[in-house]
Amino acid sequence: MKTKRILFGLLLSIGLFTLSCSSDDNEGETIVPIQGKYNLSKTGTIVDGKEVLVDAPENAAGCNRDYLDLRLSNAAVIGDYDGANCALVETTGTYVRSHNDLTITIGNLSTTSDIMNLTNKELKIKNKTTGVITVYTR
Repeated sequence: MKTKRILFGLLLSIGLFTLSCSSDDNEGETIVPIQGKYNLSKTGTIVDGKEVLVDAPENAAGCNRDYLDLRLSNAAVIGDYDGANCALVETTGTYVRSHNDLTITIGNLSTTSDIMNLTNKELKIKNKTTGVITVYTR
């Protein structure tokens, strides 16, 4: 009788252990926080099934790199350095992250992108409408 109880307890423990892990699956979603300031690094598209990325032409020569600042308050700030004196123009809007989608709204314009890669050092997104890939680095 004692052996049956020990065996039953062991089987029950194994069953609970294997079932408890299934709800922890993140379904391919990256779990790194998205908040932070990212410098614009590269842009490109997919050609013949391969990513073709080049240094971002939006970055003005001799100036700091343009940036995307995603804040905890869900504010999105886009910084654009331009002109001979590298004047900074900041545009503020909001952002929403839903699984691996990132939607940035500035005024009446919203763009939704797939988050292709998100690490502590890189944010790579692909615009769902245009297919343009943008790489930001920290």
